Amino acid sequence: MSRLDSMLRRLAAQRDGLNWAAHSVADKPGDVLDLGLGNGRTYDHLREVLPQRRIWVIDRVLQCHPSCVPPEDDLLQGEAEAMLEELATRSAGIVLAHYDFGFGVKEKDVAEAARLSPLIAAVMKPDGLIVSGQPLIGFEELSGPSEIAPDRYLFYRS
Repeated sequence: MSRLDSMLRRLAAQRDGLNWAAHSVADKPGDVLDLGLGNGRTYDHLREVLPQRRIWVIDRVLQCHPSCVPPEDDLLQGEAEAMLEELATRSAGIVLAHYDFGFGVKEKDVAEAARLSPLIAAVMKPDGLIVSGQPLIGFEELSGPSEIAPDRYLFYRS
């Protein structure tokens, strides 16, 4: 499979997984968390499908498209550990999180996701959902939407 085809499959899985998760938490109170703003595509999608929710964003550097800059009060900029600890003091609880941190080196990305998993767990509401591009630990793994190939995107319940 070409890298272009692989990217298209990943983006479709990401969108479909976020839509599934947003629908699944529609009647549950709580905030949303986007871990890894990047250029802002996922954040923009979350704003569209969950317009009534507060969407927190954590990233090291703000470098997104100008139309996707989160409100200053919802952006936690810095290293993930410190920002997750800060979020734990500021949010009543996260009902839906999207994990998209990465360096582009699989072993390094997997290790970081494992290391951050307990901090993510600390901000999640019980029965909250996590949509992730990397394997997380300490959460109940879910099947997610049937149209997404296994292991293309990962789904968890806190």
